[in-house]
Amino acid sequence: MNNILILSLALVLAIFAYRITNKLNLPIVVGYVLLGVIFGKSMVGLFSQQFINDVDILNDLALGAIAFTIGSELKKSVFQKLGKSIFFIVFFEAFGAFLLVSIGMYFMYPDKLYQALVLGAVASATAPAATVVVLNQYKAKGPLTSTILAVVGIDDAISLIIFSFSVSVAKVLIKGGTLSVAKILIHPVVEIIIAVTIGIVIAYLVNLFFRKLRSPDQVLIRVATAILLIIGLSKQFHFSELLSIMAFGSALVNLNPIFDNRALSTITTSIGPLLYAFFFILAGARLDIKLLPVVGVMGLVYTLLRAAGKLGGATLGAILGKAPTVVRKYTGMGLIPQVGVAVALAILVGKMFGGGQYGPQGNELAEIVINVLLFTTIITEIVGPLLTRYAITKAGERNN
Repeated sequence: MNNILILSLALVLAIFAYRITNKLNLPIVVGYVLLGVIFGKSMVGLFSQQFINDVDILNDLALGAIAFTIGSELKKSVFQKLGKSIFFIVFFEAFGAFLLVSIGMYFMYPDKLYQALVLGAVASATAPAATVVVLNQYKAKGPLTSTILAVVGIDDAISLIIFSFSVSVAKVLIKGGTLSVAKILIHPVVEIIIAVTIGIVIAYLVNLFFRKLRSPDQVLIRVATAILLIIGLSKQFHFSELLSIMAFGSALVNLNPIFDNRALSTITTSIGPLLYAFFFILAGARLDIKLLPVVGVMGLVYTLLRAAGKLGGATLGAILGKAPTVVRKYTGMGLIPQVGVAVALAILVGKMFGGGQYGPQGNELAEIVINVLLFTTIITEIVGPLLTRYAITKAGERNN
């Protein structure tokens, strides 16, 4: 069967996923991932590893859309409205999850510090989609709701920075090099600066030459061109494509609101859903059933430690930031879902380490990370929305 036919069947599965999750009141991404697992390489076999490799460009496009969406949420007006408590919460919940998961994974596998760091970095990300759906469904309003929305909007930017540091250190550890201040701090900082600078420069050029455009289609073409250019440059010169595209999106919408209103709305309402359907179905197809005995234990430990880091970090940040009582007690409950950027980072780990460049250790790391994420995604995407609903109900912000 040719790849186009298989892609058409993937969209048929996406239609079924929508109907099933809509009836069960679950996030649609759960349906995508589960059907991807069922029809993936370990079960039905419709989506073979060769097919996944052949259509890898879809992952690149989806990652670009995800990163651009994150960046476009980082507007100057948003930061001006936020109190200092938001920044305390974001910092402590992201680093709390990173530290607890990294430490826990290291104690489980002391000879694989690189694996612990990468899993910790992925754990720091929070998925806004499932949480936002719940808040909209129950028409939630109030300080807790506003805080959760702000935190999930900023969280992924911090996670990308943590991820950039962690994978840089992991590469050194796998290759057997000696860790130094330069390798731990200077190299990652330089990579981050390069990625962010490239994104900002390209945003400036796009705004300079195309700021008078009014056609949504033409705006979209310019933005898509820039995103593809950044992806191509990142592959050629080995810097973080996610971080660079995030910086591009943030700079662009702050330079000119036209790009926010026209390009972002087209990406999120028209192109995004199609790319995300492919992305999450194919992500699920990567699950290796044979690894479940190992991944299952790791996944449970990962899930518990990540939840503890999110809940404890958010509470500590809210206390230090002198947030209202309801924010201190319940914010962490809205930060449990992880599908989205976390799965995107796991796919990126596969691209970085799974090609043989880092030997058997790199291939094993790529397999473990994606399988742990897929296993835990099913848990967090079911439990997370339930906790969010409980939080807004207890806070008195539920209006439906």
